[in-house]
Amino acid sequence: MTISKLSAARAPRWALVAAVAAALGGCATTAPYDYTAFRESRPASMLILPPVNNTNEVKATHGVLAQATQPLAEAGYYVLPVGLVDETFRQNGLTQAADIQEVSTAKLREIFGADAAVYLKVTQYGTTYKVLSSDTTVAVEGRIVDLRSGRVLWEGSARASSAEQSSSNQAGLIGVLVEAVVKQIMHTVSDASYQYAGTADARLLTPHKPNGVLYGPRSPNYGKD
Repeated sequence: MTISKLSAARAPRWALVAAVAAALGGCATTAPYDYTAFRESRPASMLILPPVNNTNEVKATHGVLAQATQPLAEAGYYVLPVGLVDETFRQNGLTQAADIQEVSTAKLREIFGADAAVYLKVTQYGTTYKVLSSDTTVAVEGRIVDLRSGRVLWEGSARASSAEQSSSNQAGLIGVLVEAVVKQIMHTVSDASYQYAGTADARLLTPHKPNGVLYGPRSPNYGKD
């Protein structure tokens, strides 16, 4: 069976302080996600599609895809095996993530029988050198779509970076420069991005407050979130 593609004026000091406080307060408040569609859909099985890679790193798609199954499985969903899904697409002439994500939801449902599909996009992946530091960052966006109705059930984003790890280097400027270069080489050679891809996947697809995915029917927490 073949798959068809779808194609200012200065303010008084007290006013400035009040403005800063208000801004900080606004940043600390996150609007609750509307889970109405998600709860009505009640998906039990998930089909993870190959992530679209919007970076220059060729390993990004596979690095993110390889580690996306675990958090959803642990959340209580049956996740179709990535290898089986990949082979099915290949047999139907589809090898590019962008093309695969254009396949109609009805056709995906017909072929795989899953309740919902997970659409991923990699926006950052790799190590960058910034004079005094060398950071490895992975950023991912995702959305879950009901394959029976075509409705978007959930969407979010997450990132993970080596910059999150605090450093107390006391070797002076030259030492910091040398460390940054060595760190970049080591991270590039060892593909440190793979590790952070796993962390980003977990942050994106693990149920959490306030705006994470909901637990699936195989989880003891199902229906409690």
